[in-house]
Amino acid sequence: MSPSTPGPSPARRSVLRGSLAASAAALTAGGGVFASPAFARSGRPTAAWGVQTGDVTAHSGLVWVRSDRPARMIVETSSSESFRRVRRHHGPLLGPGSDFTGTTALRGLPPGEQIHYRVTLADPDDPRRTGEPVVGTFRTAPARRRDGVRFLWSGDIAGQGWGINPDIGGFRAYEEMRRLDPDFFLCSGDTIYADGVIQPSVTLPDGRIWRNVTTPEKSKVAETLDEYRGNFRYNLLDHNVRAFNAQVPSIVQWDDHEVRNNWYPGQILDDPRYTEKDVDVLAARASRAFAEYFPVSTLHARGDGTRTEGRMHRVVRYGPLLDVFVLDMRSYRNANSPGRRADDTTGILGAEQLEWLKRELSRSRAVWKVLAADMPLGLVVPDGSTDFEAIAQGDPGAPLGRELQIAELLRFVKHRRITGTVWLTADVHYTSAQHYAPERAVFQDFAPFWEFVSGPLAAGGFPANRLDGTFGPERVFVRAPERANLSPMESPQYFGEVDIDGDSGELTVRLRAEGGTVLFAKVLRPGLVGQ
Repeated sequence: MSPSTPGPSPARRSVLRGSLAASAAALTAGGGVFASPAFARSGRPTAAWGVQTGDVTAHSGLVWVRSDRPARMIVETSSSESFRRVRRHHGPLLGPGSDFTGTTALRGLPPGEQIHYRVTLADPDDPRRTGEPVVGTFRTAPARRRDGVRFLWSGDIAGQGWGINPDIGGFRAYEEMRRLDPDFFLCSGDTIYADGVIQPSVTLPDGRIWRNVTTPEKSKVAETLDEYRGNFRYNLLDHNVRAFNAQVPSIVQWDDHEVRNNWYPGQILDDPRYTEKDVDVLAARASRAFAEYFPVSTLHARGDGTRTEGRMHRVVRYGPLLDVFVLDMRSYRNANSPGRRADDTTGILGAEQLEWLKRELSRSRAVWKVLAADMPLGLVVPDGSTDFEAIAQGDPGAPLGRELQIAELLRFVKHRRITGTVWLTADVHYTSAQHYAPERAVFQDFAPFWEFVSGPLAAGGFPANRLDGTFGPERVFVRAPERANLSPMESPQYFGEVDIDGDSGELTVRLRAEGGTVLFAKVLRPGLVGQ
């Protein structure tokens, strides 16, 4: 069922050709496409890290940029790639307090249209001194159901020591995704590996050498704010990522590796690699850097560099067909444990986020409600020999521990007759489709649903996790390596595609492998409480 691969429209293709050539030229100076930008401190402001957009709706969106020095951010938008008629949006002053990053909100956009934009950086002391504009494009969400929606999702980027390898073309899955020209990309967490050191080279089991682009910030685990910032900058060294960001808006969430593997609030580390042992201190720095480097509508990075205001969980409403419920399974969870508590109100979401999710699901009028989870539901993800990192704890009996919150949510969806819920996630570094049904489960007060897993996007591949029978999952499809931490030279990278047809309302999920192969497809019908 492999469809033909659509490419960008001619308008998108031509406008991006010029912008990406300019970005590539800026980043190539001094050592190839993968070299770190060598910023000159004289002259005009430069935006060599590219542009990106996030949390796009029918009438709004966010545009991000990074400067090489203090600058005023100015965004111009147009319905034409020639920018004959423009609307100007005045952005923030970019300075060291935000690592010279900034985000500008675009409001009052027309729905269902291709928006062309260009970002200009101006000298704050002399507005006439401006850098070369950097351009990008995106589509706003449709106002009409019949227009349909198509997006991609994946996660897990630069993990397990597999960084940007120029020998294989860098993060080449991004270019494959760009050519599919989706409406947006859902990044399901582990956007960086702050605890993952990138070595200059790694010898593979067959004797081949994997070469990495390296930076000082990736030579040790991240602890300081600047080290976390450097981890986010690392991914932007890849030309595929910058080209993708200029064309495809993202909805981004975090998981554990943005801070440290398997972290939870209140954790005190017993890890000799870290001089800062308090995870809450590390998480505050990481969330600050995350808010600086991604355009997220509910996060606001303070200019003094001390903290981040806002929250990760949110609803991105993408027209009448789709609401995306972005979950935060990291910030409010309790400590990792054997997961056998008979009473657990904190769980993995926290009580407040769970109530928010139930309230927003009940308010949603979208045909489909995608629950964007940064961890899977029924896959057993251990943390050491006795504790568990995700929700499932391997006991197929009645819900215990974090499973209690999921049971409460699933019961709520059934009894409120909320239709069209689909779970998407990454995290486990393989791709699979699980169907959950009460007739196979111990806990049975819920309607059937699907969970789809896809990843990694640029990290090591791992064998499939075992299933926990509490909610009756059946593994309908799986593609995973037989051994742990296969490099992207040994195992394909994975991403998923969701296509919602505007006429029928049917939602098709395709699990894709790098190289253009559709491994599995499933069509879901609209208007059902369960599938």
